Order: sequence, then structure tokens, then C-alpha cells
Amino acid sequence: MISVILIAFFTMIALSIPMAVAIGLAMVTGLMVASPFPITIMFQKMIAGADNFVLVAIPLFILTGNLMNASGVTDRIFTFVRSCIGFVPGGLAYTNVGSSVVFSGMNGSAVADAASLGKMQVKAMRDSGYKTDFAAALTAASSVIGPITPPSIPLILYGALAEVSIGQLFAAGILPGLLFALMLCLWVAIMDRWHKFPRDPKPNWSHIIRSFGRAFFALATPFIILGGLLGGIFTPTEAGAVAAGYAFVLAFGVYRTVKFSQLPAILVDTMVTTAIVLFIIANVSAFSWALVVTQSAQAFGTMLLAVSENPLVFLLLVNLLLVFLGSFIEDGAVLMLMTPILVPIALSLGIDPVHFGVVMVLNLMIGVAIPPVGMSLFVTAHVAGISIERMFRAILPFILPMFVTLAIVTYWPGMVLYIPSLLFP
Repeated sequence: MISVILIAFFTMIALSIPMAVAIGLAMVTGLMVASPFPITIMFQKMIAGADNFVLVAIPLFILTGNLMNASGVTDRIFTFVRSCIGFVPGGLAYTNVGSSVVFSGMNGSAVADAASLGKMQVKAMRDSGYKTDFAAALTAASSVIGPITPPSIPLILYGALAEVSIGQLFAAGILPGLLFALMLCLWVAIMDRWHKFPRDPKPNWSHIIRSFGRAFFALATPFIILGGLLGGIFTPTEAGAVAAGYAFVLAFGVYRTVKFSQLPAILVDTMVTTAIVLFIIANVSAFSWALVVTQSAQAFGTMLLAVSENPLVFLLLVNLLLVFLGSFIEDGAVLMLMTPILVPIALSLGIDPVHFGVVMVLNLMIGVAIPPVGMSLFVTAHVAGISIERMFRAILPFILPMFVTLAIVTYWPGMVLYIPSLLFP
């Protein structure tokens, strides 16, 4: 049965059929052609896979991001960060990274970062004398920070699939996200030695204070979400509800930049995005059941362990596999396909599931920002008005800091687990 499913799946992918539909149709084909099970079992597994209370957090955080984008908080955040560090050599490049760090605390999506902040970041850098290709590449690279740091939708998915604490995963993502930002800033500093990037005039304190005042409520969002979540005040799902409520108050009460006539469009966009994610989850749940019932998952695990039972070698193989898959296939689909297969192997080798979850997500997010099918690259190329070929060439220098970060996160679990060990003893 699994052979028929895989053949049907890859055939549909080759025909450019969307991932979620391809998985579902492949399952139907396998059950009808080469399975003793009734086709109704597929729908039972789909419903069971999507029936998880933790997943309620996904539409809430998506709604938060959509409301934040519509209310124009990205402009306030970017202006404040620029006023603080824009005057140093390469200051706008650091502002690009810094604003992505702040925005990651309220959205958690690489593509959303590239689409919403990207246009502003690229335009500001281009107007200040930076090359468009460099600005676009840095924007695509910095967009990876969002899904690593909380609130992260990929980490929520991993936690639901692997039955790992979402709170611990969120706490574990903080230092890797900051490390990634630091590596990008170090890389900018190295490149500045040759390119001599421009800088803004040094601002006066009144300008900094004024820009801080404009951005204060937006800057408070990550602290409200993380403080309440990591402090044990509310669960991840409740954190999503609090974040969405706070974003609603900002959009319609504080900033008043969103009209109620725009609300239906925002809600529809949230529902469409949520439906896509949940449809993938449902189909992958059925596919995961097929892997288990045919013992294909166990066979794959045996094959990996036959190469080496050393955890360090296993993590290296996982990195190579996930970066490869993530650069071709939608990251959420890969995460949901591979988590049920890889997590049992990782546990058998003594690898902490929280650390492994951060490693998996970081791998897939790097895949989002590298050729040939990195979604952030296509979004940023469109925002910057350059060809995808130029975008591919421009991102190549930034692959080095990405993989240095990946190596540190992979082989230094103590760094990843430091904050969770403090908050969840």
C-alpha cells in the first residue's frame, strides 16, 4: 500500500498539484488499489489528527499577525529600531535584522515577515544607498528568525505532533532566534569592511523618545505573550487568544488605522490560511497512520540507524535531509510528515525532544530561505522588484551564517535547553 501511495504522491507533486491535495489523493489511491482497509478509515484518521485543542492557537496567532500587519505596527517598529541603531556603520542592515526580531514576537511566520516588513526594509535600505540585491537577501535571511522564536506556528505544530510541551518549545526557541540574529549582524559587520555601508545621521534623544512612544504598544506585544506564557499565566492557546484580543484593541482602539469595513477581509484571510494548515494536518495524519500500519516508519528508522547509532551522526543526517526537503517542499508539510518518523528515533538515541524540535524547525526555515524553491526568496524578490535569478545569487553569501547557526543549535543542546530548564525545572 505504501508503495502505491508514494508513487501517486510524487507523480502528483511532479504535476504541480498542491501538497495537501496530493497527500490526500495519494492516500485515496493507496486505499482503493492496494489496501485491505476501507476508505472510510482515512477520514477517521483525518478528523482525529485535526481534533487537537492545541491547534486552536494557530488561527489565533495568524489573526494576530494579520491584524498587526493591517494596523501598520511594522512601520512604527522599524522607525524605532532605526532611530536606535541606524546611525552606526551598516545601521540600516542591523535595523533590518532587529525589526525582524521584534516582529517575530508577534507573528512567527517567515513569509509574513518577508511580505509585511520586507517592502519597508528593502525600500529604506535602497533609498539610503544599499544595493537592492543585498537588501533583499538580508530581508529574506532575517525573515527566518520569526518561526524560530515564539510565538512560532511550526513549533506549535511540532509540539502537537510529538506531544511535547508548547511552553518548553517556545522557551527553547528564544536563544536560537537571538543567536541567528547575532550571526546575521556579525556577517553584516564583516561585509561592511569591504562595502563600507552607509549610515544615518545620529538622531537626537527627542526623536528616539518620540519613536519609542509611537511604537510602545506594539513593542509590548511580545512581552505580553511571552511573559504570560512563560510565567505560567496562560496556556499557548490562551496566549493566542490574548494576542489576538490585544491586536484587535491596537488596530481599532489605540492606533485606529483599521476600519471595521476591513475586518471581514482580515477574518477571511485568517480562515483561508487556517483551513490550508488544518487540511494539511488532517491529510498528513492519515498518511502517518499509513506509515505506521505498514511499518514503513520503522523500516526508515532501521535504515537510518544502520548508517550509525551515534546521535551526532543522526543529527547530521537529519540536518541534511530536512534542509534538502525544506528547500523543495512547503515547510509545514515536511514538518508534519517527518515528525512522526524522526522523533521516535531521536528519543531512542537519547536526544531531548524539545531540542530536536528546535533543530527540525530551524532546518526547515533555512530551507524556506535558500534556492531552489524557498518561499521567502520568491516573496522578497517580488517585494524588491528583482528577478528570482538575482535573488538566488544574492542569498548565497548568507547561507554561511545560516549553517553556522544550525551547527551551533544542533550540537549545543545546553544552549537551546537553558531557558526551559530555568522555567520548567
